[in-house]
Parts: sequence; C-alpha cells; structure tokens
Amino acid sequence: MLESPLSGITILDLTHYVAGPYCTKLLAGLGAEVIKIEKPGTGDGARRLGRFFQDDPHLEKSTLFLYLNTNKKGVTLNLKSATGVRIFKDLVKQADVVVESFSPHVMPSLGLDYDSLNAIKPDLLMTSISNFGQTGPYRDYLLTEMLGLAVGGLMSITGDPERAPLKLGAKLAQYITGLHGYMVTMMAIHCRDNTGIGQHADVSVMESVSSILDVTPMWASYQNAVRPRAGNRHTGAYPFCILFCRDGYAGIMAESPKHWETFCKSILKKPELTTDPRFATSHARLQNPDELDAIMLEWTMEHDKEEIYHTGQALGLPFGYVATFEDVIKSPQLRAREFFEEVDHPFVGKALYPGRPFKMSGALWEPLSRAPLLGEHNEEVFGRLGLTQQDLVKLREQNVT
Repeated sequence: MLESPLSGITILDLTHYVAGPYCTKLLAGLGAEVIKIEKPGTGDGARRLGRFFQDDPHLEKSTLFLYLNTNKKGVTLNLKSATGVRIFKDLVKQADVVVESFSPHVMPSLGLDYDSLNAIKPDLLMTSISNFGQTGPYRDYLLTEMLGLAVGGLMSITGDPERAPLKLGAKLAQYITGLHGYMVTMMAIHCRDNTGIGQHADVSVMESVSSILDVTPMWASYQNAVRPRAGNRHTGAYPFCILFCRDGYAGIMAESPKHWETFCKSILKKPELTTDPRFATSHARLQNPDELDAIMLEWTMEHDKEEIYHTGQALGLPFGYVATFEDVIKSPQLRAREFFEEVDHPFVGKALYPGRPFKMSGALWEPLSRAPLLGEHNEEVFGRLGLTQQDLVKLREQNVT
C-alpha cells in the first residue's frame, strides 16, 4: 500500500500569515502531522485578513487562512507565559521539526532559540522563515509583500518602461519563500535520517525573491548594464507578447524563424511579412514592435482568446491566453488531473480548493482536509503530555491555552 512520504513526522508550526503557513501546508500534504500553534483568543494574523466568506470578518471565515492551513491540527498556546514555554518544550521532545516565522529576535527572547531546543532534542530540525534572515544589517527590518518584491529586485524588471515598477498580482514573494522553506525542510529531514544530526535552516523573503531574478544579476555583472522593464513584451525576441483579443488577452509567441513563418503564412495570411525588412528577422521585429502589434491586433481582435490558443497550438506555436479565475476553475486540463478538491468547513460550507502542486507515482499526497478551528485540537495534542481536561480548563483560565 502506498504511504505518504512524511508519515510519522511531527512538525510544530509556529508560523503565521503566508510564507510559513504555505511551507507547512506543503509538508502536511506529504503526510506530516503538522500541529499549528496559535495565540489564544486571536490566533494567526491571517485569520483577520480578507477576503472573508460572505464579507463576514470572522476568525473562522478568512479564505486566506482556510487555504493556507489545510491538513493541519490546531492548538492554542501562549508562549509569553512560562507555563506555555514549558509546554512547548515538552511538545518539542515528541516532535521532529519546528517551523517558525517570527522576527529573528523573538525565539531567543522566549528561550526557544535553536541551541536551547537542540539541547532538549539533539536531532531536532528547525526552519526559520523571516524577512531578511537571521543575520545581517537588515535582519530586524519590517517588510510587506510589495516591499519584498521591491528590495529583492523583482519589481525593477516588472512593468512598462515608461511607468513606475509594478507589484505582481499574487503574494509571490511570500509563496516563493514558503516553497523554499518547504524544500530546505525536506532536505534537512533527509539529512537527519542519514546522519542523525539536527540542524537549523534559515530562509529569507529577500533572498527568495532575489533568487528568481533570472539572469538579471549576471547581465549587470558581465555587461555593467541594467535590464530594462519591458512590460508585456520580451526584450530579446519578438513577437513574444500579450495582446488584446475579442474577449480578453491572448499570448502570441512566434519569435523563432520557423514559428514566424508559420504565423505569417498560416494564421495572419500575410506571407509577405516574412520578407519585409521591418519584420524578416527577430532583431528587426524588436526594432518595430508597435508596427507589428498593429498588424497582429487586426487578427487577434477578430478572435476569442481560447480560439487563438488552440489555433496556435494546433500549428505547433506556443500560444496562450490570460485565464480568468473562472477559466482556471473550468480548465479541462486541471479537471482532468483532478487538481481542485472540494473541502467542507463548518463555518463556510463547501468550496473548491487548489490541491496538490505535483503528482507522485510511488507515494500519496494527502487528500485536503479543512483548516483547524482555533484551538480545535488542544485536548488531543496536550493530552499526549498527560494534561487532563481539568488541566486544560485551568490553563485556559490562566490564558495559557
């Protein structure tokens, strides 16, 4: 029988908002028991971020929180209390990994830095996710999603050259950081299984963003040149762009000689463009993009985006289109691969959630289960430490759980 890769691994999740919870969400999907530890009464700050189900700002109705915390168990614990710290240390003795996303000074101030926890459990793994990392002159600086994209360099190459740099639509800085946290945690588990040695992984938002700048830093180093923003046009080949079409936007990619010839003769029905000195080569087309766009728009504005997509693909051209959320949900490709999963939640009911980001032939990805209610698994998890229901009542009265 197939088994989930991380079955038997217990992870204490001290993360909040986006990057850390996405990391632990992926680990939970691979079968780890992820115990999400939240502040009593208020919980993860993502619980207070919209959008909310039916615009009701309820702690159990944040769609962001619900998405990022599937397949986890939830407990509440006040780490600012001595009793809460003691209970956490007892949990560490039974865990394999701690993932935290506090500012770098927080865990040491609580007496929960890696060296202290490693003394309790020598093979413990810890992944720390922060804005700028655990060291360096910026380590205690604050950061938002947009500033993460900005200081990491990605915004400098995003948007039209005549206008201000653009923020990307999704929380890319946070999600790529969470993905890096997931990868390094998996590697640490693998190393520990081989060596028996624990370690502390340090992941930063800034470095995660700067790691996906493509060849921009190399270009700057080799040529002492700054890569210009190009909007929806490719700076090295053309056509490689997004254009208006009859019902939205289509992606036209026909920059190679073979693709350009096919595009002109079979789609635009303008074979003369292949010999026109303005458009005959990719370099020439890069010098005359506005004139070429006008010609291509005559065709795209007479067709729908999916028609353009399938027409190009049928001819071996890497065409695409800008899919709306409705398009994504209805995508025959994603449906065929059973990407979306229905999840039922007691406060918001049933909804489709994005599911596993990959498939594995030799192991299982856990089916999605709903995010935990605040403190839902206190009795189950703390019961492992010998705490009774009466103990938990007292701890709740003392604002420990």
